[in-house]
Amino acid sequence: MNEPDESLVRIEGPWTHRSVHAGGTRFHVVEAGEGPLVLLLHGFPQFWWTWRHQLVSLPAAGYRAVAVDLRGYGASDKPPRGYDLPTLAGDAAGLIRALGESGATVVGHDWGGLLGWTMAVRDPKSVLRLVPVAAPHPLRLRSALLTGSLRQIRASAYALGFQLPFLPEWRLTAKDGALVGRMLDEWSGPGWPEAEVARTYREAFRIPTVAHCALEYHRWFARSQLRPDGLRYARIMRGEVHAPTLQVHGALDPHTLPRTAQGSSRHVTGSYRWRLIEGAGHFPHEERPEEFDAELLSWLADADLDR
Repeated sequence: MNEPDESLVRIEGPWTHRSVHAGGTRFHVVEAGEGPLVLLLHGFPQFWWTWRHQLVSLPAAGYRAVAVDLRGYGASDKPPRGYDLPTLAGDAAGLIRALGESGATVVGHDWGGLLGWTMAVRDPKSVLRLVPVAAPHPLRLRSALLTGSLRQIRASAYALGFQLPFLPEWRLTAKDGALVGRMLDEWSGPGWPEAEVARTYREAFRIPTVAHCALEYHRWFARSQLRPDGLRYARIMRGEVHAPTLQVHGALDPHTLPRTAQGSSRHVTGSYRWRLIEGAGHFPHEERPEEFDAELLSWLADADLDR
């Protein structure tokens, strides 16, 4: 079967597609609505479309929702370098400014959540409010993997195979991306994903170089832990998060365990709220969109959090 091209991710809907340049990199963004900016950052192994439900619910509630293909994904640029969390967080902060705002509510799932945590420490003016979804604070995740939970280490063991050259890229794209579909199924709660949803993600991951770029995120995180750049990042991330924070997690998440994410509040000095979505796994915003959106919109409407 022929490899799909970037046109695959320009899915039609009640939103607009365009390119935005930030820091010398071109990003594909999908935008809907008017009002305060909410920047939506996806995780692995997905792309902007993971936020399709929120691109409807947020505009209906009076917000400007912008979902982006992160560096290396979808129809965004795929440079050979820059897949470390500081650079990726700089991408997202630059995007906010390129969109004409000095700050935004940042909602990030999985890797997008790690970027949000990083932005809130390194560029706090860019993050007015923070919503990490299935994403522990990076130091909490680091601790769990290096010194902590055997269950989390076992749940993250797949990433060890990602450290090999070439072979992981081949495995992720072989058989029409079957491994991507299997990860979605194993990491989610019952009843998700539907066959068509899985097919969309499998095809998008087969866009040339996407698999390699996505794996570079995992490779940097693993290999940098004891390197100077990783230790420097860990020192920086000891800084406090002042932005009001809503941390959302699926109660059945077998990939990033709820107990790993719990405890992230120790890094937050602003208002903090923890919410479990019952019946959901690693993708609560897709598996239980109505419950997720109700939590998010109620929290966004609470003006007392900013005082």
